[in-house]
Amino acid sequence: MASVAVVGFSAALLAPTGMAVADPSVAADAVTAYSLAEQEGQNLTVTVAGEDVAPAARGTFEVYIKPKPKPKPVATSTEKSGSSGGGSVGTPKYTGGGSKEEWMTAAGIAKSDWPYVDYIVSKESGWNPNATNKSSGACGLVQALPCSKVPGNGYNPVDNLRWGSGYAAGRYGGWAGAYAFWTRNHWW
Repeated sequence: MASVAVVGFSAALLAPTGMAVADPSVAADAVTAYSLAEQEGQNLTVTVAGEDVAPAARGTFEVYIKPKPKPKPVATSTEKSGSSGGGSVGTPKYTGGGSKEEWMTAAGIAKSDWPYVDYIVSKESGWNPNATNKSSGACGLVQALPCSKVPGNGYNPVDNLRWGSGYAAGRYGGWAGAYAFWTRNHWW
């Protein structure tokens, strides 16, 4: 019997609320708290602990935008400084003289390898010690890449050929191997 009383009491509490919301006989123009607030259009007065707070003014507002900071100027240089032991844009170009035979002799290249060296260097730089590839930065007779790998000055023909000899030996087993690779691939 007690359970029936609880169910009946609960139904009595819920029924009027459910009926009022679902009751189609309520006129559409009935005055409710919602309809009154809607007519006011959000110009409501708010009270906090008995104090009146004036409603915010509607229709106008100001927006403050923080301007982007101006970038700090960056010092630019027209010349890149060369790293130690290499030739880059800031490394002095070769102004000395000499012939390819003198340069190969000074670099310690065996005469038996001269034809291979001559072929590769002729294709890479045309024996111009100051040759520089604008897109990659490779420099000198053998077009060392990067130029900074060459100990000394990458534009010095003897330094460049010495580095080229080490590169040819390490990668291709010598100038003959470098020549064979170059003729197949057109680079080395």
